[in-house]
This record gives sequence, structure tokens and C-alpha cells, in this order.
Amino acid sequence: MIKHIISGIKAYFGSFKLISQLGLWKYFWVPILLSILIAALIFSIAYSLSDNIGNMLSQWWTWDWGQQTVYLISEIFGGIIILILGFILYKHMVMAFSAPFMGPVSEKIEAHFTGRNPQEHKHTSFANQLWRGIRINVRNLLMEILLTIPIILIGLIPIVGLLSTFLLFLVQSYYAGFGNMDYTLERHYSYKESIRFVKSNKGIAIGNGIVFMLFLFIPVVGVILVLPLSVTAATVKTVEHLKLEKEFD
Repeated sequence: MIKHIISGIKAYFGSFKLISQLGLWKYFWVPILLSILIAALIFSIAYSLSDNIGNMLSQWWTWDWGQQTVYLISEIFGGIIILILGFILYKHMVMAFSAPFMGPVSEKIEAHFTGRNPQEHKHTSFANQLWRGIRINVRNLLMEILLTIPIILIGLIPIVGLLSTFLLFLVQSYYAGFGNMDYTLERHYSYKESIRFVKSNKGIAIGNGIVFMLFLFIPVVGVILVLPLSVTAATVKTVEHLKLEKEFD
């Protein structure tokens, strides 16, 4: 697992060069614009809702003493919840709606490393890729929320909260990497087979997603570069592991 996580991270090192070498930047303009718009939308919603959630949580404290402290803690906790949910929504929305644009990128990278036309495996249209992206990311969104809620609650326990933060980061990373890998898998596997493949190679997904998540902490530049570099890195590793499963034999 650790070896695969490191491998997923290291795949980013050659991504910028590979994108330029294959002339792939032109495919990223629409996804980059989508990424910026969705990030701005989610940030504004998060900013406006954090106070409301803080007020709602603080109302549970019915005593006068310590009310200010409880309100402050509730406001901070509300902001954290919104931030976490914002990260979750952002990545799944961007990856779902970018699927038709990332498919061609994945195909060209696959052809570069295998010398074969990816269309030999499965032909997918713009609508097919969009539907597949939405289906996979809605599924991942629901799974991620189901895992995130208990982890946040566990995080309220002193000391254990540190472990909770780490687990949240790993969960978000896994599903980010999952989405990036599926741009390649959709040409080779069915919906259920893709889930099985990613579960078998979860270290690669986590490694890819770790860098994806870290990029989001870089103002402006992170939102612009996160998709091109993460999709390229994920495609390289996915093609490599598909070869190991003899998909190209």
C-alpha cells in the first residue's frame, strides 16, 4: 500500500512535461474554467452559511454561562463542516462535468504509452462520458459523505481529533484519485469492474488524491493546475496497472 501511494505521488513529477510533449493543454481550458467557477460558487456559499450553522449549533446550548465561548466554537465548527463538504462537492462536481474533456486526454496518453488506439477497446461518446462521470462521482460523493460524518463526530473527542483529521484527508484523497483514474477505466471496464479495479489499487488512488488535495490549498494556481496534472498522473499509473492485468495483451 505505502509503495503504491508513493508511486501515485511520484507520477506527478513528469506530468507537466508529458502534457506539453503531447500538446494536451488545449483540452484543459474548459475544465479549468469549470474548476474556477465551481470553486468560486462553493467558496461563496460556504462563507455565507458558516455563520448560520454556527448560530444553529449554539442554540443547543440553553444556559447563559459560557454562551459566547459556545457560539465561537460552534461558528468555527460550522466553518470546518462547510469547508469539508465544500471540498467534497468541489472535486466531484469538477470531475463529473469534466469527464467528456478528460476522456480525450486519457486516450492520447494511453496511446502514447501503449502504441495502440484506445478506441480498439471501447468507443464512448461525449454523452456517454458525461453520464459515466456523473454516475461514478455521485456514487463516490455518497460513499464519501457516509464515511465523513462519523469521522467528523469522532473528531470531537479530544486527542482522537488528530487522527480524525488524518482519516478525513485520506478519504478525500482516495475518492479524488478514484475519479481521476476512471477517465481511463471507463474505456476498459464496466461501472462495477472499475470499482473493483480501484479497490485493488487503492494505494495509487490515494497517492494521486493526496497531491490533488494539496493543490487545492494553493490559492488560484492550485485550482487551475489541479485537474491537468492529476488526470495526467492518474492516467499514467492506471495504464501501467492495466498492463499488469494484461488488458493490452
